Amino acid sequence: MCVTAVESRPAGVLGTSQNPSNRPFGARVKAFVELTKPRIIELLLITTVPVMFLAEQGVPDLTLVFVTCLGGYLSAGGANALNMWYDRDIDALMERTSQRPLVTGMVSPRECLAFGITLAVVSTLLFGLAVNWLSAWLSLGALLFYVVVYTMILKRRTSQNIVWGGIAGCLPVLIGWSSVTNSMSWAPIVLFLVMFFWTPPHYWPLSMRVKEDYARVGVPMLPVIASNKVVARQIVVYSWVMVAVSLLLQPLGYTGWFYTAVALATGGWWLWEAHGLQNRAKAEVTGGKLKEMRLFHWSITYVSLLFVAVAVDPFLR
Repeated sequence: MCVTAVESRPAGVLGTSQNPSNRPFGARVKAFVELTKPRIIELLLITTVPVMFLAEQGVPDLTLVFVTCLGGYLSAGGANALNMWYDRDIDALMERTSQRPLVTGMVSPRECLAFGITLAVVSTLLFGLAVNWLSAWLSLGALLFYVVVYTMILKRRTSQNIVWGGIAGCLPVLIGWSSVTNSMSWAPIVLFLVMFFWTPPHYWPLSMRVKEDYARVGVPMLPVIASNKVVARQIVVYSWVMVAVSLLLQPLGYTGWFYTAVALATGGWWLWEAHGLQNRAKAEVTGGKLKEMRLFHWSITYVSLLFVAVAVDPFLR
C-alpha cells in the first residue's frame, strides 16, 4: 500500500535561511546529540548489557561492556541521524517531529548526512577492532536495516512497516551476546523474538495517539488505515505471543526461577493492559478515555524489568 501526503502546510520550519554554522556552539552540539535520539538508544542499551551478563553467566569484562555500549550508541546514533536526513520532509509536517534539528535549520542536510555516515563507519571499526567482527557486522546490519529497509522502503508503503522494520531494534540483543562469546546461541535468539513481538504492541499505542500526524504525511501506520478495534486486536495477539516466547528461556536451560517469576508477573500485567485497551476499543471509547498511552508507557517498564531479570538471574542460580 502506498499513500501520499495530502497537506503541504508544515508544522515546523524546514530549511531556515540562516546558515546553521552561525548558530551558537552549544546549541549546535546539542542539536547533533539530538540527531542520535539518545532516549531511544537508552532502550537499546537496556537490552544489550543484560544479555552480556547472561552470556558470561556473571559479570562480563567491564571494558568490553563500555566498548560495546559506546559502539552501540554510535551505530544506533548514526542510524537515527540518517533516518532524520531521509525523513526531513515529513518531519516538517508532523507536530511530534517539528522541532528536530533539520526542521529548525540548526543542522543542514549535508551535515546530517556526513554525521550519520561517519558514525556508521566509526562504530563498525570500533566493534571490529575492539570487540569482534561478528558484532561489527551485526551492528552494521542493524543500521542498514533501519535506514534502508525500514526508513526508505517500508515506512511510507505498508502498515506492516513497524513489524518488519522493528528487526533493527532487536539486533542489539544478538550484539550483546556475540560481544562476549563471538558466537550465537538459542538464548539471544529467544530474546530477539521477544523484542520482535514486543515492538508492534509497544509502538502501535503511540501511533494511535498521533495517527493524525501520520495521516497528514501519508505514512500508513496501522492505526491510520485500521479502526481502533482492529489495532487493539492485533496488539493482543502480538502480546500473547511475546509473553509465551519470553517463558522459553527456562525450559531451554538458560535461566532459573527468578527470571521466570519476573517474566510471568510483568507479562501478566502487560496482558491485563492489552486486554483493557481492547475492551475500551470494542466499546468505541475514543480520545483520552481510550488510555492507549498506558500500554505504551508500561511497555518500556516491561522490557526494562524483563532484561534486568536477565542480568540478575545468573547470580541466583
